[in-house]
Amino acid sequence: MQRREWLQGIGGSLALSACGGGGSDATAAEPSKRRVLVIGAGLAGLTAARELQRQGREVLVLEARDRIGGRIWTSQQWPDLPLDLGASWIHGTRGNPLTALAEGVQAQRVSTSYERSIAFDSEGEELTAAQTARLELFREQLNAALKAAQKLDPDRSVMDVAGPLLAAAGKGTQDERMLRFLLSGSIEQEYAGSAAQLSAHWFDSAEEFEGEDVVFAQGFRVITDALAQGLSIRTGQVVQQIDWQGASVRVRVQGGAEFTADQVVVTLPLGVLQAGSVRFVPELPAPKRAAIAALGMGVLNKCYLRFPRVFWDAQVDWLEVVAERPGEWTEWLSLQRALNKPVLLGFNAADRGRAIEGLSDAQIVASAMDTLRNLYGDRIPEPESAQITRWASDPFARGAYSFAALGSTPQSRRDLGSALNGRLFFAGEATGVEHFGTAHAAVISGQRAAREVLAHV
Repeated sequence: MQRREWLQGIGGSLALSACGGGGSDATAAEPSKRRVLVIGAGLAGLTAARELQRQGREVLVLEARDRIGGRIWTSQQWPDLPLDLGASWIHGTRGNPLTALAEGVQAQRVSTSYERSIAFDSEGEELTAAQTARLELFREQLNAALKAAQKLDPDRSVMDVAGPLLAAAGKGTQDERMLRFLLSGSIEQEYAGSAAQLSAHWFDSAEEFEGEDVVFAQGFRVITDALAQGLSIRTGQVVQQIDWQGASVRVRVQGGAEFTADQVVVTLPLGVLQAGSVRFVPELPAPKRAAIAALGMGVLNKCYLRFPRVFWDAQVDWLEVVAERPGEWTEWLSLQRALNKPVLLGFNAADRGRAIEGLSDAQIVASAMDTLRNLYGDRIPEPESAQITRWASDPFARGAYSFAALGSTPQSRRDLGSALNGRLFFAGEATGVEHFGTAHAAVISGQRAAREVLAHV
């Protein structure tokens, strides 16, 4: 069962070349020899680059990091267990382009399901049948309120829509905690934005693929590594300026080197565009600037804890906590059943996910362990090791993935992804209308950008 189903039911100038050698601008090149620069070696950039190279374009990928993958990041810190610090799942396997890619490299995948879950109250006790029924009642009420709000103008935030339900529940009550658990666990952790910022009209407007949610046994890097094979990629290239006013596009990177190409595909994350880390000359058109400002860049951070033994139900995938403090360690994924490892993965999203980045690793682990001891007692073992993410603080991401912020519409995503003068193209999960905020959205956007480049000869 997918989460969204669960919610609804419950130095010099370098011309672009494969070898990176010098050369002059090629503004009158034959289409098959046209030079394309792809900025970003994440899923969107690698997908676009691979298709363009397959179609005969001369392609170079510039990546700011010292690795490929972008927000796909498989850690090898634990040699026996590759861990995805960024995207983990194929959300819905049927018809999903990631499924075809995974099958092409024979990647082992394992399903996770919300049907294998245990929910606890704020005292650490498993929810009773009566409490579970009440939680489901609140889920239905919240869902009904959101559906009703989507038919009315003007748009409101998800939190504003939930306000009457919270008021009726009463401050500090178990009912209020249940509602806030639904807002944090079902909505904020899914969409990475604060309920106070999420558009009630559009927050859940992305289309979904049917089928299971699956993770990669060897990590998501099996996909990015496969896509990168045969491509010319330069890492450590921090783009500072994109000059698209001439017949060619000139890209300057940190250190002063310049790359020139006939066309450029920009796959910078929304958060990087919002931060103004890259200067565009001339500046981007007003509709695109407005789209960048309107859309939200969400935060979802992970904390993997590895234990010497399993002290929780080994057949359960998800642990859910109706916490005293909303959004604090409300969702945990067990890797024991899926990968046979005594590891728990805790999540913090939206405002809580951003705030926790200011803590040290030791403080984050201590906070996580307070929650787990509340559930399983003081005698549980200390973790042997931990791996922790801070996506909002990452200068090359500035967040985890985009969300539909109040004030944005699907047109915002169309404007963000629109091509400029047949020379400048945009891809990345934030540019998708039907699909956004997911790994498959990045792939689909890369495919779309490649088609657009090929159409402009």
